[in-house]
Amino acid sequence: MERINASAEDYFVLLGFSNWPQLELVLFVVILMFYLMTLIGNLFIIILSYLDSHLHTPMYFFLSNLSFLDLCYTTSSIPQLLINLWGPEKTISYNGCMIQLYFFLALGTTECVLLMVMSYDHYVAVCRPLHYTVLMHPRFCHLLAVACWLSGFTNSALHFLFTFWVPLCGHRQVDHFFCEVPALLQLSCIDTRANELTLMVTSSIFVLIPLILILSSYGAIAWAVLRMQSTTGLQKVFGTCGAHLMVVSLFFIPAMCMYLQPPSGNSQDRGKFIALFYTVVTPSLNPLIYTLRNRDVRGAVKRLVG
Repeated sequence: MERINASAEDYFVLLGFSNWPQLELVLFVVILMFYLMTLIGNLFIIILSYLDSHLHTPMYFFLSNLSFLDLCYTTSSIPQLLINLWGPEKTISYNGCMIQLYFFLALGTTECVLLMVMSYDHYVAVCRPLHYTVLMHPRFCHLLAVACWLSGFTNSALHFLFTFWVPLCGHRQVDHFFCEVPALLQLSCIDTRANELTLMVTSSIFVLIPLILILSSYGAIAWAVLRMQSTTGLQKVFGTCGAHLMVVSLFFIPAMCMYLQPPSGNSQDRGKFIALFYTVVTPSLNPLIYTLRNRDVRGAVKRLVG
């Protein structure tokens, strides 16, 4: 196969779900509905947290960050997917592909770290309530948020540079519905085991370590909850922490299935549907999970409407 150097004039063909043409219209309608739910739900949380002074707390500060992150995360890939599902053209420019790769990976990594920070906030609220205002000072919360975003974009820059310099072969067909590192490495003319190893190591750092710390936080919370005497306190802890654990499960389990398995052991078609779940479904469910049984949010809506 002829070796080429990719340039700004090059393009890629995102094969996506071309193997199931009969599903493309159905997928377009379903994905569009979930995308609109994501936009409306996350914008609702951001605006409500900003307008209601009772929600100016660390928990809702981080939740607003998560909502803004989910908006950016889905927008980095879903509009292009909808365009490809609707029309016959399934191309994306080289520059567009590289930008999508960088932001998608950066935002995904940021979400891993942010979910870990949110679990620490819950740990302090339950296990160190008397020191909460000192430990979760607004300035410290802002520093934690900045650290989340910086870690995600720094990790993505590393993979972006490694992928950018990989020489590509003659065909430009990416067997995925968006540009991601494993799919682009399959187009390379050289041995990419070093890139794959780097991806697996950094994925382990930004997926496994946050997950271990999250589970440790909730282990300590569970121990503290078992010693509580107040029924109201128990219900509030289970409501808040249960919602966060559900969001963690919806995000981390698909991520581990995608990035912590050897490439040869992962079916490409199965990988597309797993990626579809955590890029489309999970961000749309987060607002519902956090607000459906949340008294603070219901109270804020009543105050805003009233």
